[in-house]
Amino acid sequence: MSDILNVPVENQNTSDGVNPNAPVFHLHLVSDSTGETLEAIVSAALVQFQGVNVRKHYWPLIRTAMQMRRLMDDIAENPGLVMYTLVNLDIRRALEEGCKTNNLPVLSIMDPVINLLGSYFGQQASHLPGLQHIMDAEYFARIDAVHFTMAHDDGQLTHDLVDADIILVGVSRSSKTPTSIYLANKGFKTANIPFVPNCPMPQELDNLPGKFVIGLTTSPDRLVQIRTNRLRSINESEDGDYTDVEQIRDEVKQCRRYCSERGWTTLDVTRRSIEESAAAIQNRYQHWLDEQSDPTDAESVR
Repeated sequence: MSDILNVPVENQNTSDGVNPNAPVFHLHLVSDSTGETLEAIVSAALVQFQGVNVRKHYWPLIRTAMQMRRLMDDIAENPGLVMYTLVNLDIRRALEEGCKTNNLPVLSIMDPVINLLGSYFGQQASHLPGLQHIMDAEYFARIDAVHFTMAHDDGQLTHDLVDADIILVGVSRSSKTPTSIYLANKGFKTANIPFVPNCPMPQELDNLPGKFVIGLTTSPDRLVQIRTNRLRSINESEDGDYTDVEQIRDEVKQCRRYCSERGWTTLDVTRRSIEESAAAIQNRYQHWLDEQSDPTDAESVR
């Protein structure tokens, strides 16, 4: 299967900035598993190249050398760069020989990492495909985390917050829900609680000893933009405190004060993507865990 990708644009579903008459560069992404790892690495690299017209061809779940040899005919129809995540040596050999025959450049994305890890561990890699997708205990823990997070979105089911790994508190439209879901996919049971001025917060939040709670804040000006766009998208009136910049400033200030009074760290997400916010939260959570296990040596997260 294949798709068109025009690089780079802020929204990859558009073709802005790409000359339709520009030459097409074909990228073949071959994997013995789902290909998610390969796609993520290639996508991250492609955004560094402006105005390039790229067609990506996906070839996942390649499990035998014979399957790989048959696939080479399809790849040769659109010559281009071949990148792969294949750990089975027979399949790799079939791909590399096919690329050599068809004069196609080929690169193993994972080899440098696997080789360095093997050298560091003093151990040979297993060369078994798809190990990262085995349904082990960690896999089911991630599923449980997603279920928990969805059930505890936007202040729902606060009676069992003690079971959460991470609790987010923040004003409306501070990216609590998408950040929670991203963290859940990393295996963290995450609850998020909205801070609404003049509305009582769940009493359970004041009875959570030994729990990691973090407040999400953002700039009032940015919140005005986000909330205004939200109201427009649902054809609601933009009048009222919800989009008033002075009211929002006070709202953000109250939220910071609420978190500070309880000794919770805060994170300004104004200029952060969801991924960046989640990474910062994970980092602070790990520091917090270290602090719990060794409060004399661990660095404070505040």
